[in-house]
Amino acid sequence: MSKNDPMFHELTRWRRQDLIDAGYALLLLLLAIATGYLILAPSDLRATPLARPLPEPRPGLVTDRLTPTGHVEPTRTRRSWPRTVTGKVLDSHRQPLEGAGIVLDGKEYLTGPDGTFKFEGSASRTPLLVKMPGFEKATVEPHRGAVEVVLRPQVIKAAYLTYYGVSDRVIRNRVLDLVGGTELNAVVIDVKGDRGWIVYPTEIPEALAAGAQGPATLRDFDAFMSDLKSRGVYTIGRIVTFKDNALANHRRDLAVIDTRTGQPWMDNEKLAWLDPFREEVWDYNLAIAREAVRRGFDEIQFDYVRFPTDGRLAAAQYSKPNSKETRLPTIAAFLARARRELGAMGAFVAADVFGYTAFNGNDTDIGQRIEELTPHLDYISPMVYPSGYQRGIPNYRNPVEHPYEVVFETVRLILKRSGHTRVRVRPWLQDFRDYAFDHRPFGVPEILAQIKAADDGGALGWMLWNPRNDYTSAALRQKEGLAAK
Repeated sequence: MSKNDPMFHELTRWRRQDLIDAGYALLLLLLAIATGYLILAPSDLRATPLARPLPEPRPGLVTDRLTPTGHVEPTRTRRSWPRTVTGKVLDSHRQPLEGAGIVLDGKEYLTGPDGTFKFEGSASRTPLLVKMPGFEKATVEPHRGAVEVVLRPQVIKAAYLTYYGVSDRVIRNRVLDLVGGTELNAVVIDVKGDRGWIVYPTEIPEALAAGAQGPATLRDFDAFMSDLKSRGVYTIGRIVTFKDNALANHRRDLAVIDTRTGQPWMDNEKLAWLDPFREEVWDYNLAIAREAVRRGFDEIQFDYVRFPTDGRLAAAQYSKPNSKETRLPTIAAFLARARRELGAMGAFVAADVFGYTAFNGNDTDIGQRIEELTPHLDYISPMVYPSGYQRGIPNYRNPVEHPYEVVFETVRLILKRSGHTRVRVRPWLQDFRDYAFDHRPFGVPEILAQIKAADDGGALGWMLWNPRNDYTSAALRQKEGLAAK
C-alpha cells in the first residue's frame, strides 16, 4: 500500500487513535490502583505530611499558645524545648508572680522575685505547665525563645461530696446541678474517707490488701471525672490521712496502739488511727495522692493531717514520744514531702486545720501551727464552723450568734501569721445545724454572713461542708446573675 494511497492514511489515523485510547486506559488503571491503596493500606504505611511549624515567638504574651490543662493535641507534631528554658510569669495586671511553679517532665521550678525562671532541661516535647495558687493553671506548647505567660485569677467556691455521696447518683447529680446553676465552680470529693475506703477502683497493692476498696466504690469514676472536666469543674481530692480504720487494722505495726489492750487505739467514733511518726504511713497516703492526681484531680487536700484529739489519749502509744517537740516537725515534714512530690506532678496541695490554730500560739497539741505548716502548702483550709469553737473566741463567747466575726477573725489571723509564704486561705464554711450550743439551723443569713466574712477577711474562695451533701442553694448566687454583672 502506497503512502499516497488514501487507505494508508486512514489506517495510520486508526492506529494513532488506538494508541491514545490505550494510554487513557492505562492512566485510569494506575489511578484506580493508587486510590485503592490509599483506602486500604495500613495507616502506618502512608506518608504523613509534617505539621506546619509554630511561628517564632514574638515579644508579648503567648496566650495564643495556652491550652486547657491536661489537653493534648494528638495530631500535632510538637517541637521540642531548647536545652535552656527561660521565661516570665505575670498576673493579669502584668505584675511579676514570684513563686509560680513551672512543671516539666516531673520536675518543678519556681519563679524568682521578678517572675522569671531559667532551668536546664532536656529536648522534651512535653507541654510546660504553669501554676500559682489563686490562678488558673496553664500549659504552653514547646517552642524556641523565651516564654511569657499571663495567668488568669481563679477563685474556688466548692461543695463537698462524701464517700457515699459521690457514689450515689441522686446525691451526686443534686450537687452537680448546684454547681451548674450557681456561683459554685468546684467539688471536694472524698478520695479516701474517714474509714480509709477509697472511692475509685484503686491499683495500689497495699490498699487492696487492707480492704480499702470499700462498699461504695464508684466503678465508672473515670467517666465521672471526664464529665466534670468537660463542665469546667475544678476538682479537689480529700484524703483523710492519719485516721484510717482499714490500714490500721490490717497493719497493726503501723497503727497507734492502745496500751490497755495491745490492739489498735480508737477515737470516740470507734475508728483506728495510723501512727504519724511512721514514714511507711506517709508512703501509703502519698501513693494514694499520686494515684488521685493521675486520675485527674487538680488539687489534693489532706484532712486529719494531725494527731488525735478525742478518745482515751493517755492510752495512745506511738513509735516515738508524743510531745510538742516531736508532733509539729512530723506533720510539717509530711506536708513538705507531699508538696514536693505532688507539685512536680502539677497538682496543688492543701491541708485542713482546726479554726483554733489561728488563735493558738502552740501546736494545739495536734501538730498544727500556722507558721510551720503554711510554707509547704498552696492552700490552707481552716474549718471555721462556728459550732466548732466550743470555747468561743476573744470577745465572743457564743460563736453561733456571731458567724461573721468568727470567720473574719480566723481568716485574718491566719493571713497575718502566714505572710512569709505564698499560701492562700480558703476556709470551710458551716452549712449544717449547730451541734454544740442551741442547735439552731444554719440557713441563708448564717451562710451569707460567713461568705462575706471570708471575703472581707482576705480569703480566696471558700468551701461548704454538709455531711449529708444537702446544701442551702438559696444562699448562693445564680450563674445568670453572675453573667449579668
